[in-house]
Amino acid sequence: MTAGPGGPAAPAPPVPVLDVGGTHVTAALVDPGTDRPVSGTVVRAPLDAHAAADAVLDALAAAALALPAGHGPYWGVAMPGPFDYATGTGRFAGIGKFESLSGVDVGAGLRTRLADRCARLRFVNDADAFALGEYAAGAATGHDRVVCLTLGTGVGSSFLAAGRPVHTGPLVPPDGHVHRLTVDGGPLEDTVSRRGLRTRYARLAATGTDGADDRDAPDVREVAVRARKGDAAAAGTFRYAFDALGRALAPWTGRFAATAVVVGGSVARSWDLVHPALVAGLAAADGPDVPVLAARRPEEAPLVGAARWARGGPDAP
Repeated sequence: MTAGPGGPAAPAPPVPVLDVGGTHVTAALVDPGTDRPVSGTVVRAPLDAHAAADAVLDALAAAALALPAGHGPYWGVAMPGPFDYATGTGRFAGIGKFESLSGVDVGAGLRTRLADRCARLRFVNDADAFALGEYAAGAATGHDRVVCLTLGTGVGSSFLAAGRPVHTGPLVPPDGHVHRLTVDGGPLEDTVSRRGLRTRYARLAATGTDGADDRDAPDVREVAVRARKGDAAAAGTFRYAFDALGRALAPWTGRFAATAVVVGGSVARSWDLVHPALVAGLAAADGPDVPVLAARRPEEAPLVGAARWARGGPDAP
């Protein structure tokens, strides 16, 4: 709230945010008083993660500039990694998306394009933004220590303690990222990812043929549909992947003393298939008996989290 001269405090202006994904960018104004996007201000636009740097920055700025004026000058930007969040610089070399931004000062590029509508940008990991949003007004509310997962193209994660992401120390995986873990002798993301799920389904559907891969496999949503219709290969694909995720995660939920695991992302829409397998995997690896909860605000949470990040903590470019 901002005090007016001789009058009652005026409400704080809405916080402008960007949520950057591999195929789209979402811009919005978030009301700091309600932790919700302002009605009618959410702008979603396609984004080509393989475009040249200037084209990517132009697309991000176009979405941002489509927002109505009258917002605060401090922006929150949720970005996937690898990214240098303190300096606003891309570190995407060798990962197959946004490679044109590797070494690019994204913060400077956006500030130039946004001109007088931006005084400061604060960047935050997209999984951390999701977790902060769920902590503010979602399934993580009331949990002082919580693990949040986003299931989509890969597996994102955030370990929150008292509403702050924890990225270092012995209580969290390397950099606080679950995707850095291994399971059954290989990287976790070889199993728990869009590519991993499709590849496993292709192999199971082909009765175990080693040469089968995901090139002709249905997408994850269709695999879920088939699982519900009794397709044994589809059901086995979900059961194995999320049991494996639970087994990999179990030691860390214990070390972190988490009181809940909150799950969002596009794959989590198949909650009837994800939840029982994840719970079984946690139990099989002797993980603590904590509730595994579906995100309450999966679409809004990254926007709310980015807004909260923009308003607090040390300045960033």
